[in-house]
Amino acid sequence: MQNPSPGRQPGGYPNYGTHLPPSRGRGSGYPPRETPIDKKTGALLAYALMWLSGIVLLFVGRQDPDVRYHAAQSTVFFGGVTALNVLVNVVGSIVHPLVWALGLLMFVVSLFTVGVWLICLYRAVTGDGARYELPFVNGIVTPYAEQLAAMLE
Repeated sequence: MQNPSPGRQPGGYPNYGTHLPPSRGRGSGYPPRETPIDKKTGALLAYALMWLSGIVLLFVGRQDPDVRYHAAQSTVFFGGVTALNVLVNVVGSIVHPLVWALGLLMFVVSLFTVGVWLICLYRAVTGDGARYELPFVNGIVTPYAEQLAAMLE
């Protein structure tokens, strides 16, 4: 049996990656990165794609409590509207005589949602990223948004 040449494993494959620099502490050895999102941009992005961008920024903007609050508020409000839409569609498919009334209700809710979304985008662009409560629904959404933001600290 022949001895393998230096740098090769017994199967004949090169021995790549055996020399890695030692890591300092835990993780990859690199210092933790700061979130490159300022408050104004974070607030705008939290509302840009409604609840979808809210969920993303809950995890991306974890270092800034105001960005986390806007993301939680977006997730709670727009996620709640989406859940209401799904519920109304299910009820409408089961109870056929209510389809027209439920369709009209969802049209009004959709107009309200678009209005709130535009207000959120406007306030995010003109503000400095400070917290603000959603118009008309602040008493309902704010406690859940604060609870969700605090849960992810």
